[in-house]
Amino acid sequence: MVAIRKGTLAGSVVPVFCGSAYKNKGVQLLLDAVIDYLPSPVDVDDTVGKDPDTLATLTREPIDSAPFSGLAFKIATDKYGLLTFFRVYSGTLSTGQTVVNATKGRKERVGRMVRMHANSREDVEMICAGDIAAIVGLKDTQTGDTLCDEKSPILLENITFPDPVISIAIEPKTKSDQDKLATALYKLSTEDPTFRVTTDHETAQTILSGMGELQLDIKIDILKREYGIEANYGAPQVAYRESIHNTATARVPFKRQTGGSGQYGDCELRLSPQEPGQGFVFENKTVGGSIPKEYIPAIEKGVREVLESGVIAGYPVVDVKVAVMDGSFHQVDSSEIAFKVAAMQTMREGLRKAGSYLKEPIMAVEVVTPENFMGDVIGDVNRRRGQMEGMEPGLGGVQTIKAQVPLSEMFGYVNDLRSATQGRASFSMEPSHYEEVPRNVAEELLAKVNSKQTVKA
Repeated sequence: MVAIRKGTLAGSVVPVFCGSAYKNKGVQLLLDAVIDYLPSPVDVDDTVGKDPDTLATLTREPIDSAPFSGLAFKIATDKYGLLTFFRVYSGTLSTGQTVVNATKGRKERVGRMVRMHANSREDVEMICAGDIAAIVGLKDTQTGDTLCDEKSPILLENITFPDPVISIAIEPKTKSDQDKLATALYKLSTEDPTFRVTTDHETAQTILSGMGELQLDIKIDILKREYGIEANYGAPQVAYRESIHNTATARVPFKRQTGGSGQYGDCELRLSPQEPGQGFVFENKTVGGSIPKEYIPAIEKGVREVLESGVIAGYPVVDVKVAVMDGSFHQVDSSEIAFKVAAMQTMREGLRKAGSYLKEPIMAVEVVTPENFMGDVIGDVNRRRGQMEGMEPGLGGVQTIKAQVPLSEMFGYVNDLRSATQGRASFSMEPSHYEEVPRNVAEELLAKVNSKQTVKA
């Protein structure tokens, strides 16, 4: 046992256990092995964090005498209320103690702590460094937040979550389920930060967004099974984006005279593409007072509103730099509203001139399959517009195939993969990046968008 532990800590040995969670076989041996072989808090380096104010590097020893620090890693709700699961990295925590949420900059009082044993709870008065427990009823703490001592604050490394890449629309079948649905979705989104719930203000639809088809299917099943909510669901929608190819300048003045004082706004905008991932940048390059400074925020607001829904298919516009180059104003008729409208008109024209195009999310896909099914798997990936990145042999005659595949081509892939490999292959995927949509695919997508708009009209 000592030799196995030394090898495991050194990374040269990986203990393997067989069992079945469904039949409760081997579970106890696995849990015992976690205690016997895996590193304890004192076997690893001190925890590193930052000062919330100065961002200077701080460390915490994994001992009870150090100032308290812990990380909330999971939020759960049950019939007793909200549970915040956290791990103590240093110090101790007792009930009745007040701690600081260093991520939010707010204080939280620890009213009740429990140690979880499956579905049962054990109330505890104090926990020590290295322990995992749950606090009942914290108000402002979310997954990834740091909890620490008031007198010795520290900000531990946060948990970063990727943006959702797939969305579906949901609506309850009956009015009585409307309030139940809102409550249930709030709880689910609190528990899982990668699951987002938003409202489309144009259609008044509730939109569920997540990391993949399977995740949304699980959430839908939870709504039915645990909350008893029957609802209608729309087809999954891919989170496309729009961007521009070229630099362009546009100027579309807004003039309106309706008797009395009118409306006048005039600005010249220069749009230029940014590197992927750099986002939106706004600059004011006017000189000589051609546009009073108090109107610049209104121009930026108008620009941002247009970026929320582009000119091609209404998807958000990303990686664009917009600079206000020139303009004019009227002493009486100019206003913030007039300049906002002028900016929106000019921005739309600028996007058309700059060569707007569609971008689609690309997923990093890994398929583990027996060698005799490799040809079928690779052929199917190619049919889905996938780009092969490589193959790695594994133990037992299996191959790991790595590829980049558009998300729009991955719907229903789990069933197709099972059919092609007699249920012996598995796959995983995660968001990688965005790429321009091929012209033929973009034309099909735009045709669908235009047909929906025609039906609404």
